[in-house]
Amino acid sequence: MRILGVVLIVLGAISLIWGGITYTRNRQVLDIGPIQATAEEQRRIPLPPIIGGVLLIAGVALVVAGGRRTTV
Repeated sequence: MRILGVVLIVLGAISLIWGGITYTRNRQVLDIGPIQATAEEQRRIPLPPIIGGVLLIAGVALVVAGGRRTTV
C-alpha cells in the first residue's frame, strides 16, 4: 500500500505542476499526387487541479494507512 501511495503522491504533484498533458500530432495538410505536406499540431488535455489534489490526498492516506501496524 505504501508503494501505491507514493505513486499517487507523485502523480498528484505532477498533475498540479503541469496542469495537463501535452502531445504532438502530425496532420496532413496537402496531398496532391506525389506532393504531400504535413503540419505538427500541439494539443493539450487539461487536468483540473481537483484531480491532482484528490490524488495527493489519496496517496497520503495510503502511506499513512500502510505505515500502521496492528498487533494482536
